Amino acid sequence: MMSKHVIITGTSRGIGFELVQLFAKAGHKVLALSRNEKPIQDLKLNNVNAFSFDLNDGEAYKKVEDFVNKNWQKVDILINNAGKLVNKPFSEISMQDFENVYKTNVFGVAELTRIVLPFMKNESHVVTISSMGGVQGSMKFPGLAAYSSSKGAVITLTELLAEEYKDSGISFNVLALGAVQTEMLEEAFPGYKASTSALEMAQYIFEFSLTGNKYYNGKLLQVSNSTP
Repeated sequence: MMSKHVIITGTSRGIGFELVQLFAKAGHKVLALSRNEKPIQDLKLNNVNAFSFDLNDGEAYKKVEDFVNKNWQKVDILINNAGKLVNKPFSEISMQDFENVYKTNVFGVAELTRIVLPFMKNESHVVTISSMGGVQGSMKFPGLAAYSSSKGAVITLTELLAEEYKDSGISFNVLALGAVQTEMLEEAFPGYKASTSALEMAQYIFEFSLTGNKYYNGKLLQVSNSTP
């Protein structure tokens, strides 16, 4: 398989951290974006560039655009993996809480995708990581009003982008993950032990990112073997 140019967000821990290593070891070029770039930089992986990137910082997107322009000129895969979670009873969630979650989980996904799209061509793939909590009709959990509703928003966004860009050859798909043993799961459900590790889920996303666009566009895939 030819080497791909891959951008991944939320790479300082969990699934994103594992994804960077999988792509690098397979010979692909990776731009790893996270507010804390040190965990990836410390790995000293070939073909990996990492710099500090905050989805809430409007100026940060120019840095990504400049990097791609100067070094790659194209992007084959964008994985919108970064996420923010607030776990509070609805009566205690402030407008600021909602805004902070949506800035990362929705506005950030939309803006980074918009910045990267001009560099994508036929057979490129945008993969957005959502949650089973954002899927209509799925089991919902108290305290996750902001998080789960934001994850529902990016499902609809993915469907809309697939329609708007259907003649471009670029595919847009969204994966709604169930329980994965990550720091974010521990924050949402303290003490809960998931049967799927971050590496196992990263391996699935790695394969899907490379091949899923051959079979899917504008689709929501539920990747879950448990509840939550």
